Amino acid sequence: MYTKIVPPNTGSRITFKAGEPITPDNPIIPYIRGDGTGVDIWPAAQKVLDAAVEAAYGGQRKIIWFKVYAGDEACEKYGVYQYLPEDTLTAIREFGVAIKGPLTTPIGGGIRSLNVALRQMNDLYACVRPCKYYPGVPSPHKSPEKLDVIIYRENTEDLYLGLEWRQGTEICDRLIKLLNTDLIPATPEHGNKQIPLDAGIGVKPISKTGSQRLVRRALKHALRLPKGKQKVTLVHKGNIMKYTEGAFRDWGYELATTEFRDHCVTERESWVLSNLENNPNLSLEDNARQIEPGYDALTPEKQAAICAEIKHILESIGESHGGGNWKDKVMVDDRIADSIFQQIQTRPDEYSILATMNLNGDYLSDAAAAIVGGLGMGPGANIGDRCAIFEATHGTAPKHAGLDRVNPGSVILSGVMMLEYMGWQEAADLIKQGLGASILKGEVTYDLARMMEPPVEPPLKCSEFADAIIKNF
Repeated sequence: MYTKIVPPNTGSRITFKAGEPITPDNPIIPYIRGDGTGVDIWPAAQKVLDAAVEAAYGGQRKIIWFKVYAGDEACEKYGVYQYLPEDTLTAIREFGVAIKGPLTTPIGGGIRSLNVALRQMNDLYACVRPCKYYPGVPSPHKSPEKLDVIIYRENTEDLYLGLEWRQGTEICDRLIKLLNTDLIPATPEHGNKQIPLDAGIGVKPISKTGSQRLVRRALKHALRLPKGKQKVTLVHKGNIMKYTEGAFRDWGYELATTEFRDHCVTERESWVLSNLENNPNLSLEDNARQIEPGYDALTPEKQAAICAEIKHILESIGESHGGGNWKDKVMVDDRIADSIFQQIQTRPDEYSILATMNLNGDYLSDAAAAIVGGLGMGPGANIGDRCAIFEATHGTAPKHAGLDRVNPGSVILSGVMMLEYMGWQEAADLIKQGLGASILKGEVTYDLARMMEPPVEPPLKCSEFADAIIKNF
């Protein structure tokens, strides 16, 4: 099965049931050290993870680590251009949960991105990025502690699927001709639009299946949060891209109001129910005036449609969700993508889980991370129904490799996410406690130390930061 690596002779596999992990007390977990600073940050992270598990469970539980290879280190072991050997893919498929440091994207042809390749090959459709502030971390914002969000980003579709054709190639020219002469004219709403003959072409597929399985995971996560944080916001640009991003929004609402009907209320439904609670004698028309600005200026057909919508809401969930019961449900709303970039800065405490497609989620997760201290403190996970990979969200920073100076926080917090995913919450909580206490005491690496007021001198080494976290459990 394997050509150049040997799995541990002790330990057990993590298995999956209905998309959720079943974790033994001695799971075998493959790890990829990572390129560049991976040589420093992975040993520090592993030390913290092992110490937390030992402290929490006193030897009753233990991670059995299995080293696998990707990136530059894989080429050293498997040969030139062997950035992602089959041994590694086999190990991840067999053992179900893995963790990795940063990887270099190969230059030139072949794999566009090792990270994207791992996600797509294992159908890891949900990229999960928590953005939470740890007191003491330097931030460019006045109140970074108000932001506490979890971004659920669809991983396998959208422009990141990589369906592109370069300008001037035969296939690209044929595709433009087909669109310009057949498909666009056959769609009246496109009018006289034409694609320039010197354009490159990319395709943006958004499917109902892909959208709803992502939103399903986001809703399940919301149900595990404290009541005040049980909210899922669908992020999209559906006002422009109606049949891709707009469909993502519509399919998200459809899932929430069917499969999760007993547990969810939409923002618009909450307005209707709240209006009636405030005035039990409110007519359909007056309710419509309160939820739809400009109702009286609409055509009679549109007015009738809104009144019919309100009547349906009251008849279908008035009894179960009315009388204030909707306040105990998961709130589902939506926001335009450009608007949410402003709102996570101006009204951050209004949001909890943001469900988004691939490209928007990529931008949004990095922007949110900047508010709470940057990618050095940003964990990440890529989760599917039969596999999960946890990863540092920053790059390889090769100029710092081997100097024992960079911040291992991203991969450590990714390990926290892994422990929580496995159900080992006690160990995860110890690490969060230790990390938070270390930062408050100024026991940090140079990237944080130099931005603190006053700057911390001397900063800790990468390995020393790991020791500080453990000391502060």
